[in-house]
Amino acid sequence: MSANTTTRKTENVLAGPMLRRLESRRIVFWLATREPCVWRLSIKDIENSAALVPNATPVRIGRHCFLYLLDFVLDSDLPTDQALPYDLQWQKESAGETENWVSIREWAPDLCQDGHDLPQFVKRTRLAGVLHGSCRKPHYPCEDGLVAADHWLNLKANDPASWPAFLMLTGDQVYVDDVAGPMLTAIHELIEELGLYDEQIEEALVPDSQTLYKSKYNYYRRSELLPDVRPNDPLRKRFFEGAKKPVFTTSSADNHLVTLAEILAMYLLVWSPITWDCLPEGLPAGLSPEETERYRKERETLTHFIGGLKSVRRVLAHMPTLMIFDDHDVTDDWNLTADWEQTAYGHPFSRRIIGNALVGYMLCQGWGNNPDAFKDDTLEKIQAWSQSPTKPHQDDLIHHLLHFHHWEYSLDTKPKLLVMDTRTRRWRSERNLNRPSGLMDWEALTELQTELLNHDSVVMVSPAPIFGVKLIEVVQKCFSLAGKPLLVDAENWMAHKGTAGAILNIFRHTRTPAHFVILSGDVHYSFVYGIQLKSQRGVPHLWQITSSGIKNEFPRKLLDTLDRLSRWLYSPRSPLNYFTRRRGMKINPFKPETASHGERLLNQAGIGYVEFAEDGKPTYVEQISMQKRTQFRLDVPEESSSNPGETQ
Repeated sequence: MSANTTTRKTENVLAGPMLRRLESRRIVFWLATREPCVWRLSIKDIENSAALVPNATPVRIGRHCFLYLLDFVLDSDLPTDQALPYDLQWQKESAGETENWVSIREWAPDLCQDGHDLPQFVKRTRLAGVLHGSCRKPHYPCEDGLVAADHWLNLKANDPASWPAFLMLTGDQVYVDDVAGPMLTAIHELIEELGLYDEQIEEALVPDSQTLYKSKYNYYRRSELLPDVRPNDPLRKRFFEGAKKPVFTTSSADNHLVTLAEILAMYLLVWSPITWDCLPEGLPAGLSPEETERYRKERETLTHFIGGLKSVRRVLAHMPTLMIFDDHDVTDDWNLTADWEQTAYGHPFSRRIIGNALVGYMLCQGWGNNPDAFKDDTLEKIQAWSQSPTKPHQDDLIHHLLHFHHWEYSLDTKPKLLVMDTRTRRWRSERNLNRPSGLMDWEALTELQTELLNHDSVVMVSPAPIFGVKLIEVVQKCFSLAGKPLLVDAENWMAHKGTAGAILNIFRHTRTPAHFVILSGDVHYSFVYGIQLKSQRGVPHLWQITSSGIKNEFPRKLLDTLDRLSRWLYSPRSPLNYFTRRRGMKINPFKPETASHGERLLNQAGIGYVEFAEDGKPTYVEQISMQKRTQFRLDVPEESSSNPGETQ
């Protein structure tokens, strides 16, 4: 363990405060602490705010670590469109009534924006603007979009009327299936320091978590531990029908996280500088020369990542932050096909790995999105495991969450916000279990349509773009027809006939909103499309706005080739448009202002920003990075056509 852990042991709050759900009479924060605490909230210039006491039950995840969701309910509406400085105070649970409360000025003085002595938030009257993005891989060698978001927001510290309504993280907030070696070292150091719970492991080469951490497979060899990677033909035939790695399909599974303690430690490490003082010194034992070189390169990248975490913590304390999962929050290609699901959930070890990731998501992401969805059975099972972290309690919790169907949520903003679960309620192919499943099943889509009724405009969040790059989708379809969807991550809305038809019919329905804006991520590049129905004139009916990744990018030469080739093959007058399921629509790309001729996709890691008019129409879109801000030209699309086919 690093000697620097002595310094951070003086810190009680390990991560947070992260501002989560913000409503007129409700404020929700997420935190992690070393000791159990009691809390109170004071909001400057609001009468009697010092008396705000939250509904808060700690979830103990180790000997010295507690997770909190602080749910403050107010008696009157918060003022809107103005800065509301706040002081979140704590004292130890065992403290007497006379003991002083610890102000946020003392326990997190670096959270304040320039020129301010307290952190602040803004409750917007309407959904005037949104920051959004996905795919934040700590060891990817590029700038962190959340750091850029903090710098951008800090420039607006004295102009609260210009703040976005919230920050929307649209998937892959963590990569539990793609972990750098030094990150794994830090994870295990933090597990030991905080005493995060151990666990037993069934039907694996290692019987428990401590054996895993000490195993020769621990660094860069975990793929050898995962189901169906060993040269065991009878096992492969029995469970996996001869396929190679149908469950853990990521090409970077060498350090795939396994235990719940590892996953929870990673959340603390990607969101907070407090859990780091520096990367642990030295190298793990037993690394090959190639692994040693890889470890050192990853260490250099992570050092830069850690340097930005103060900014990350600050922006998360100021902006209401909403989230939804995508595959890397659990594992690559999560629930891609019906065959994948049967394989994954039919084996105790893979079921435990996936279940642990879902528990981590619930505690660190999903809980704060919609606290009311977890008030009953879920929190009871969480507390049962927390108080007695045994295998039966952990298995029971995992079983419950694998059958939980309330991950989606909405906010009654203007326009209305709908966040879709495109992972756990899938429309499975009945003819061929190896074909990609639809991203939402019939029941989920019917519920979505009901939510949309009687709204003039809506902002929908779909982790994967509903309207993507046609050529890339065609390549994915070819691999799917060949029975190899796992090789190309064949997950798009048009890959399943039933789902594609249902979602497009929703957009065509006369009683659904006049304006749809779809916010997406996933693909590691950014773009803006305006979509019109065949019979529609004037402004677009739909907008697909994609921002990805926060800290990830697409291979540049490959993206440029696919971008230009797609434009040529699917030009407005191309007969190929008649073979698309979107042939009754016109899809017009809006170019980035820096694009050269033929470019429509932006390969720029950062955070997206969208502004909305009163009627819900997007009026301004840009991608914000540390070095530059790139605006999309919404005034004139790159192409427009009266062709009845798709313009893409």
